[in-house]
Amino acid sequence: MRWRGVRKVWRTLGRSRIFDGLLAVLVLASETVAALTLPPEFYGSPTGPSHRVTAVAIATAGAVLLLLRRRRPVAVALATLVLGTLCALLGLGEPLTLPCTIGLYSVGRYAAGKTAWSVSAVAVLVSGPLYQLFLEPLPYSAVPIALPLVFTGMGQFFRLRGELRERRQQQAADDAVRAERRRIARELHDVVAHHITTINVLVGAGRTTMASDPERAQEALVTAERMGREAMAEMRQLLHVLRVEDDGEPEDHSGATAAALPALVAQARLAGLPAELEVTGRAVPLPSAVDHAVYRVVQESLTNTRKHAHGARVSVRLAYLPGSVEVEVLDDGLGGKDGVQQDGGGFGLGGMAERVALCGGQLQTGPRPEGGFRVRARIPVPQVRDPAPADPAPVKENR
Repeated sequence: MRWRGVRKVWRTLGRSRIFDGLLAVLVLASETVAALTLPPEFYGSPTGPSHRVTAVAIATAGAVLLLLRRRRPVAVALATLVLGTLCALLGLGEPLTLPCTIGLYSVGRYAAGKTAWSVSAVAVLVSGPLYQLFLEPLPYSAVPIALPLVFTGMGQFFRLRGELRERRQQQAADDAVRAERRRIARELHDVVAHHITTINVLVGAGRTTMASDPERAQEALVTAERMGREAMAEMRQLLHVLRVEDDGEPEDHSGATAAALPALVAQARLAGLPAELEVTGRAVPLPSAVDHAVYRVVQESLTNTRKHAHGARVSVRLAYLPGSVEVEVLDDGLGGKDGVQQDGGGFGLGGMAERVALCGGQLQTGPRPEGGFRVRARIPVPQVRDPAPADPAPVKENR
């Protein structure tokens, strides 16, 4: 257990800027000590105080560059290679300095495969002639030339290992979700089958005894009604586990329709979210699934805007178009990195896309050029001959 805790702390520290800062300090200290204490014979040429100062300056520049090795791995690798080449040309050491080796490892660890190996090839082409021409005390060998490939390969190895580990974790999580859904589906089947069978028997008994024994028939019907309520309660509980909805969602889903959007927007304003609703076009009766999808898209967008874009203003537009219905939610806040819909309690963008796709529609989400976030769904609606009477003029409800 203690070893696992140490590994967890090490992984957390290794992925942070603190580790890069400590690494840069350690590299700078080691390079400085080497430049100030190593004898001139180590460099293969006479050195003086000015040479040592130059070596310390180059080591400082290389250490500072390591602070950017995760965000700019290619630039750091090339820059440290240039510093290493300068060291070799001035007779201050080998071209593959400690910052250069770390830079080559970083480009393998944090850059794409082709890019990493291209940088490594450049390092081979640069360091090979330098080892042969300028570092005469070192015998010519293929080992120093292959070192850039070794360091880059180490980075690629750890990169692939990390990706495989994340993929296994994601696969395990997906398998757990699928297993839980299969279990809930089996429970739903058992609950529905049991209660529907019992209710069918009770209703049949009540129908056959209604004329001869009204009291017994009434008792059977009351029992069937009670079992129906129990079945609904158990189904709601299981579905709540399957998909956790918003905390403020009502128990009765029959009111979650497009007609309830004005009340939903008004409720959002009462909660402190500046919002307005605009309805355009002639309202037509919507299929139940489409009606619910429109309501849920707006509800999810308002909820997550309130959670992740504090102080934002929201505009909701519901448009009845020929053959389709369109709903659009715009906010002027910054939102999260991946969109304001990625809340912690529900399915966010994935849940909305699933609802819209089941109705045969399309969902578009993403940041707005002028700032904020946009959610737009268009769902096809079958044409009806007698549309419900509605005011053809646009209705706008301001905050």
